[in-house]
Amino acid sequence: MRKFFLLLALLAIPCCSPSPDYASWVDPLIGSGGHGHVFVGASVPFGMVQPGPTSIPQSWDWCSGYHESDSSVIGFSHTHLSGTGIGDLFDITVMPVTGEVTYARGNEDDPGSGIWSYADRSHETAQPGYYSVPLTRYGVLAELSATERVGMHRYSFPEGSEASIVIDLVNGGCWDSVTQASFVPVKDADGIITAVAGYRYSSGWAKDQRVWFYAVADRPFTFTEPAEGYGRLDFGALDSPVQLKVAISPTSIEAACANMESELPHWDFDAVRNAARKAWNAELGRIDIKESDPARRRIFYTALYHTMLAPALFCDAAAAEKDYTILSLWDTYRAAMPLATIIHPERMDDLTACMYRIYDRQGDLPVWHLWGNETDCMVGNPGLIVFADNVIKGYTGGLTPEQIIEAMTATADMPDRGQDLRMSYGFIPSDLYNWSVSTDLEYAIADAALANAAEALGYSDTAAKYRSRSLSYRHFWDGESGFLRGLRTDGRFSEPFNPCFSDHEWSDYVEGTPWQYLWLVPHDIEGLCSLFGSREAMLAKLDALFEAPSEIEGDNSSSDITGLIGQYAHGNEPGHHTIYIYSILGEPDKAADMLRRVYREMYSDTPAGLAGNEDAGQMSAWYVLSALGFYEVEPASGRYWFGAPEFEEATVRVAGGSFKISARGVSSGLGHIKEVRLDGRKYDLPYIYHSDIIAGGELEFIMGE
Repeated sequence: MRKFFLLLALLAIPCCSPSPDYASWVDPLIGSGGHGHVFVGASVPFGMVQPGPTSIPQSWDWCSGYHESDSSVIGFSHTHLSGTGIGDLFDITVMPVTGEVTYARGNEDDPGSGIWSYADRSHETAQPGYYSVPLTRYGVLAELSATERVGMHRYSFPEGSEASIVIDLVNGGCWDSVTQASFVPVKDADGIITAVAGYRYSSGWAKDQRVWFYAVADRPFTFTEPAEGYGRLDFGALDSPVQLKVAISPTSIEAACANMESELPHWDFDAVRNAARKAWNAELGRIDIKESDPARRRIFYTALYHTMLAPALFCDAAAAEKDYTILSLWDTYRAAMPLATIIHPERMDDLTACMYRIYDRQGDLPVWHLWGNETDCMVGNPGLIVFADNVIKGYTGGLTPEQIIEAMTATADMPDRGQDLRMSYGFIPSDLYNWSVSTDLEYAIADAALANAAEALGYSDTAAKYRSRSLSYRHFWDGESGFLRGLRTDGRFSEPFNPCFSDHEWSDYVEGTPWQYLWLVPHDIEGLCSLFGSREAMLAKLDALFEAPSEIEGDNSSSDITGLIGQYAHGNEPGHHTIYIYSILGEPDKAADMLRRVYREMYSDTPAGLAGNEDAGQMSAWYVLSALGFYEVEPASGRYWFGAPEFEEATVRVAGGSFKISARGVSSGLGHIKEVRLDGRKYDLPYIYHSDIIAGGELEFIMGE
């Protein structure tokens, strides 16, 4: 009888299914091999602090500080870049050690040449918000977690060993050198050092990068500076793990201390780890997919995870205004930022306002902004494109129309980086400027984005001016070869001409070939088609792109040209929209076939699972959007062209509630969209508007052969 009543009691308990542990489907090591350059370590979504291992090598494939081919560790730095092609940051590097060491970065030919150790990768754990690895030289188990501005460390030393932690302010990223650094020991009323603070100024990609820090341990220590730029905390023999908290700030030591007091006043490492995982689950749960294949699920959620490592917060916890850094806009304007406008609407007004403040300081919108520095990396006006796209979608950052137009036009007319030549000649001449074609094409896209935003704000004359200027690409059209070619001031095309040629230093095309840049006119596909003479001729050329030999010619070709199908290069951003041109030209089945080929060939759940540099989330964002079934081809257009949905069902959390996407039969091999329904009604357009997505509802793809 007792068992009977117990059963009734259990049946009376409401049945609540636990929330999915999305973080368990993330593998941060995807993209850590090949040329993916992804960050591996601990962080929270968009966190300013990203503690993780930094290796000895300072070459290209170690731009994030980590590569799966090398297990050396010089310490655990608190700032990193993910997926970039240039290395910087790696600030405030912490390394647990025992005994005497040599205070230097060291080299792998000499185990005693620095404080470095090999990591036992066979016992490495990398999860969202948590990283751990044994350091074989010292027998130490290192564990890391983080809040937005504080890195938390837990180091388990061998029993009976003399435990120490070294803080390294000297060594930084691949292109980084310290210009000024100092420790500021913090003492109590009795003169005992209770914390170590300081700063590191450096010059690299960011020419004047400055970071302040405040570090405390969970037990007493003695502090020394055994070498310039190195500080050592000695704890003696320990019978329990030592914990260290390091807060950073872009403004001051006092602000770093306040960041720690605000975000991490306690010493519960596991609570920090659990909170970080909870934060990741909340963000990853913005898209819920139904997928039985564990590999495809890992690919998707790892991609979504990668899109939230940047941009990173660049403000103190008490700051009135929320600023961001690591604005890799030449890459991310294409997919990462449009994806954010769908799933992170609460951040986009802040981003627009942040970009305007950058404009207010430097006179133009950001290009590639890094820790308070404009790097001007890559070509065109990508910040203008993102700014305009946000405005089109209603994320105006509290700015007036006059402020928006002022920032956009001032940026568009800034007479530098080739724009002065373009305004003088109507195009950028190849005999006067390097990367002339690529630069002009990117400026043209930005002009079109400006025109769209101006039109939306009621500035029709401004819109007309820049829409006309966005057609400058037509100057480069060579009807005889069927390519966009460099044009000289004397009216002749650049010679010699080879559509498969690349030169990384001097060329008409940056990080690409004429084949790849032929299609970089996403804002005017109809106009490009008119240059070909017919839709059929343009389709034939597009087919030829994917059928051409995949050899890149030239002794100094760009290493960024990767992920080749014919001459289509998925491993670099300028081609990310190209497959969707099939959809625009009325051949969606061809687009679907090629998209699915890219899904299978360019993305996997292995360390080499990305076809090229992750580039601050862009490579992954392309997959996330495409796998949902659509992509914003025309920047700042507010519409997304249909392609090839990857999952039977996906639910996206949007401002209006939830947006459900279903593609019945896709997992059974039905790979082509034959009919579309929106909220139960037949939908005849080959694209969907941003406003329809964020309003919530249901998009149904009827799939077929």
